[in-house]
Amino acid sequence: MRIYVAGNIVVDETWSIGDLPQKGASIHGVKTSQDIGGKGANQAIVISRCGIDTRLIAAIGHDINGRWMREKISHETLTLFPTEYSSSHSDASIILNSSDGDNAIITTTAAADALSIEQMLPYLADAQAGDILLQQGNFSVEKTRLLFMWAKANGLKTVFNPSPVNPDFAQLWPLVDIAVVNQLEAELLQPAGVNTLVITQGAAGVWLITDAQRLFCPATPVQAVDSTGAGDTFLAVLLASSLLRGVQPDALALRHASQAAAITVSRTGTLNAFPTPAELAALLAVRSE
Repeated sequence: MRIYVAGNIVVDETWSIGDLPQKGASIHGVKTSQDIGGKGANQAIVISRCGIDTRLIAAIGHDINGRWMREKISHETLTLFPTEYSSSHSDASIILNSSDGDNAIITTTAAADALSIEQMLPYLADAQAGDILLQQGNFSVEKTRLLFMWAKANGLKTVFNPSPVNPDFAQLWPLVDIAVVNQLEAELLQPAGVNTLVITQGAAGVWLITDAQRLFCPATPVQAVDSTGAGDTFLAVLLASSLLRGVQPDALALRHASQAAAITVSRTGTLNAFPTPAELAALLAVRSE
């Protein structure tokens, strides 16, 4: 079983501030970290740390940030494509962390936008029926649609995390097997016809909705330090827990994912905040409720 993650990879700069700024405001802040980020890279890294064969398809620019990211990602167990640099600048995110643990994120998409369908499909050529294609909301609706159409035509299972949200993503639900959305995305996109729907509600917990069941899992209690990457950790471990046990997402997968997300929010940064392979192995070793 292999997971293909088609998405983005960025340099995350994290800044600590007192409160999220209002329009027109000038505020003081402290740069606390620089790390690899981007929802595609985040999810691929955590999935691979769970012991799943993971391919990340994401563009890196030919600049100092791109060289730095490629060196950092080389220490992970995933495979990164393309192997060559993009002609565009590497994408970057500015993360503003407020003192109450909330955050706001500004992200560029030039490198992700420049990666065409024609460039991406060769990296999916060895996919087999039953493998997974995971996408987030960093591509255009049309690029996302074409990738999912290719996946369905070739027997892959499709997973969609439509963040950053685009109202037109609602057109894509017939192509999606598993959707992971937050409460706002669920209200805006109204997922319909999806076999497995997961609605995350932050500290309030998470719902799993299928034709056969409707389950709720409370969030694992934790003192939140930085919520960046928590949703990506949750999704990654949800999928990994299910795949390693050969089941569809279930109550135990929700619990594993909640526990892993709690580790992430208890630390600062992105890559440095994710659970380690050893932490994930210990967590996933629990195979009963």
